[in-house]
Amino acid sequence: MTYQDIITIEPGKRGGRPTIRGMRIAVSDVLGWLAAGLSHEQIVADHPELNEDDIRACLAYAADRERRLVTAK
Repeated sequence: MTYQDIITIEPGKRGGRPTIRGMRIAVSDVLGWLAAGLSHEQIVADHPELNEDDIRACLAYAADRERRLVTAK
């Protein structure tokens, strides 16, 4: 499975920001939780609608976006 199968962008939902499987949880939410020190297990415990693949997809999306920004210079 690739992040493209999990990360969705829908106009009008969360301001058009990338979300997970069309839910109202944004990629930036997950990245913020990880940056704050939460483990994958803590995130899933707090948000049972998420799973490990969702969290990995957020990281893959962020890495891919960073690569595209760097090469666009």
